[in-house]
Amino acid sequence: MYLQNISIINYKNILSADLSLSPKLNCFIGDNGEGKTNFLDAVYYLSFCHSAYNSIDTQLITHDKDFFVLDGRYVADEETVEHIYCGMKRGGKKYFKRNDKSYKRLSQHIGLIPLIFVSPADTSLIIGGSEERRRLMDVCISQCDAVYLDTLNDYNKTLQQRNAMLKQEAEPDAALMDILEERMAAAGEKIYHSREMFVEAIMPMFISVYQRIAEEKETVSLQYVSHGKRGDLLDVIRSGRAKDRIMGYSLHGTHRDDLEMLIDGHPMKKEGSQGQHKTFVVAMKLAQYDYLSRFGHCKAPLLLLDDIFDKLDAHRVEQIVRLVSEDRFGQIFITDTNRDHLDKILRSGHFEHRLFEVKDGEFALRIS
Repeated sequence: MYLQNISIINYKNILSADLSLSPKLNCFIGDNGEGKTNFLDAVYYLSFCHSAYNSIDTQLITHDKDFFVLDGRYVADEETVEHIYCGMKRGGKKYFKRNDKSYKRLSQHIGLIPLIFVSPADTSLIIGGSEERRRLMDVCISQCDAVYLDTLNDYNKTLQQRNAMLKQEAEPDAALMDILEERMAAAGEKIYHSREMFVEAIMPMFISVYQRIAEEKETVSLQYVSHGKRGDLLDVIRSGRAKDRIMGYSLHGTHRDDLEMLIDGHPMKKEGSQGQHKTFVVAMKLAQYDYLSRFGHCKAPLLLLDDIFDKLDAHRVEQIVRLVSEDRFGQIFITDTNRDHLDKILRSGHFEHRLFEVKDGEFALRIS
């Protein structure tokens, strides 16, 4: 699947843009703050129904404007056209439509347009809290498995109900607590097994990509950490009820899962350099791309690469350039402030491409 055309109105600093895009490679060159990342975020929004950076939709509307509109036309693998529209007025709710039909639930849209986004903010996967790493797993799995997303939502709702009971002054109703814990455990077991299979599936590609970029100078690995590994999850949750009551929240369950990231057997967070962090993240995201290609309904997800060459030495840049130039990748969007990197990619393969110069939220097609 690829994005053939996109129209953007009043999205962040982009007042108006209507771009026809290459099905293979689209390059965006410009200084920081001109709108390159905002454009990628608009593409991301059309896949996930929300921004990659801001959960408050009204803050995405251009200052002093009353609405924003995103309109994309995609060509699917079977050459069918998918028209995706999103519009929102300030103070109102957003409307998402597929081929002029509104969704009953936005979750129904997730996975239709699979996408992997690599950005400078991804360093939070390494240095941030465990919720960032759980989200990484959940976003990728949900694009392949709609049932997983529903299960995750059910688990989180039940967790909130259990936590509310743990916080109340009166002793919680034991029978109701039993029911909530059973629902938590049932959903949690499914989440645990899905995440476990996900990590196992991406591990070989992750290691392969990292070693290729780093020229086998370091050894990396991932370890999935979960209370689900301790045995029956219901028993694990119930055994902690008394302590949970004291703390006022649930200490056990898949909402505490984590993904340990190691380099040469040590935590990447403590031992890795900035360049190694960046390499780790790129390898993780390209491994996810491979996962979506194998298990999703679309063999060529969209790949968004935002300023990925920053903090990398020339050798690692060269390896990434070679990687993304391979035929196995579908449509790619790539931004940079340094045209030299983009020129290397363009010279490395004879594929269709378009190069846009971005300034003050405006896009000009350039002859490369």
